[in-house]
Amino acid sequence: MVADLLMTAGPHRLLFLDLHTDQIQGFFNVAVDNLLPDSLIIDYIKDKDLKTTDTVIVSPDVGGTRRARRIAKYFDFKIVLLETRKVSDKYVTNIVGDISDNAVIVDDMIDTGNRLISASEKLKEKGAKRIFACATHALLSGDVQLIQNSSVDEVAVTDSIPLAEGKRIPKIKILSVAPLIAEAVRRIHHQESVATIIPGVQ
Repeated sequence: MVADLLMTAGPHRLLFLDLHTDQIQGFFNVAVDNLLPDSLIIDYIKDKDLKTTDTVIVSPDVGGTRRARRIAKYFDFKIVLLETRKVSDKYVTNIVGDISDNAVIVDDMIDTGNRLISASEKLKEKGAKRIFACATHALLSGDVQLIQNSSVDEVAVTDSIPLAEGKRIPKIKILSVAPLIAEAVRRIHHQESVATIIPGVQ
């Protein structure tokens, strides 16, 4: 229905920011660009001066593996996967891969924050000394103080969703998507490739 409403407005091209699933693009009969925040995440990680030998990129679920792989490939980091399954009415999380001193969790959104908290506790338990998290969309519908009190050291999110003052805890760092979107619009206007905004994609 949302797709139909947008198409009724008569757009010739649509620009989205990190769609939850790529299949959403199929609901539109015009050109669709799914802009990814990889360059923002990469710059954030660069500022942390993390080394290849002691850092892993963590996907909190199987669905996020491709996202984690893109970031890991840029730095030549290894990947760790958190696999969660239900056993006897309880959720059990297994770690696939070797944990290093530094772990960077990458996801497309943080809703309640429960998965992030659970992941950070599991990583800390397995030996991670510093844990960072990066996400595009910060819904933060849960109690943000639980994130503040968790094992994660810092959470970097974009301003794709305005963050209320009450949600701006010390552990949250906001990354502006304005330069990214502005560059995408410029490229579209000049009929240049939008795909190359993503580091490593030619």
